[in-house]
Amino acid sequence: MGKKNSRNQPEKLRGADGFEKYYSELFGERWPTLRESLFGETVYAELSCGGAEKYFLDPASVFATSCIPLSGAETILDLCAAPGGKTLVLASRMEKDAVLVSNERSVQRKQRLVQVCDTCLPEQVRGRIKISCSDGAKWCTTQTEVYDRILLDAPCSSERHVLSDEKYLAEWSPNRIKTLAMEQWALLSSAWRLLKKGGYLLYSTCALCPAENDAVIARLFKKFDDAELCFRDSAPVLPDSENLSFCTFPVVPVPEATEFGFHILPDQKEKCGPIWFSLVHKKD
Repeated sequence: MGKKNSRNQPEKLRGADGFEKYYSELFGERWPTLRESLFGETVYAELSCGGAEKYFLDPASVFATSCIPLSGAETILDLCAAPGGKTLVLASRMEKDAVLVSNERSVQRKQRLVQVCDTCLPEQVRGRIKISCSDGAKWCTTQTEVYDRILLDAPCSSERHVLSDEKYLAEWSPNRIKTLAMEQWALLSSAWRLLKKGGYLLYSTCALCPAENDAVIARLFKKFDDAELCFRDSAPVLPDSENLSFCTFPVVPVPEATEFGFHILPDQKEKCGPIWFSLVHKKD
């Protein structure tokens, strides 16, 4: 990507100008509207999970997390769980005997995760959530095929935050994307080994670029022959209202299909996202 200089080397993309060129080439005529939407007011769904406090989460995140089928799941893992909104969705949807492990590698962010679970969940549900603090990419070195369902909401570029911070924007380069994609793959390959046969894994990011989304899932299919993509023939829909009775939606997001998953982007009329997600089944 980018023009070539006199030595036939690609022109380096850096800072605000490089960021603009990179995403303009990705999204074409759509980019100016999409870029502007990233500065827009965020829409929130209200989660009332039975605890003392409510929690407010982007409807796109609720939608993506709700795509994990939890029926029959006894062991559930949220591998990169802070600040905790998606853990609340999982906890509120899981069956009465299920156990949820919510992990966060950052000590500071783990404290926020604990606070959210303590204040937003009823005691009987909170008692079935174990919160840990470690690097999920290393879990597969000590255990395999432990969990029926796994959510991996991976660290990502988060272009919305880059655009809103002059320091981060000035330091931006495509190398940041490459580094994050490597980290995402380490987490995803670990999560896949932690998933039981017959289980489901949902991978998500709030990144816009395919290198952190479709390309990471494509690598999973290349590496593991027991991976099977869900929603091949139809788009995902929200579970029935009883399954989401704890959530009040201001709008219902509409996902756009990509090669291996779905994007929910804020330039659409629902103003939700961004989030990208893909649900994968581990064949028996």
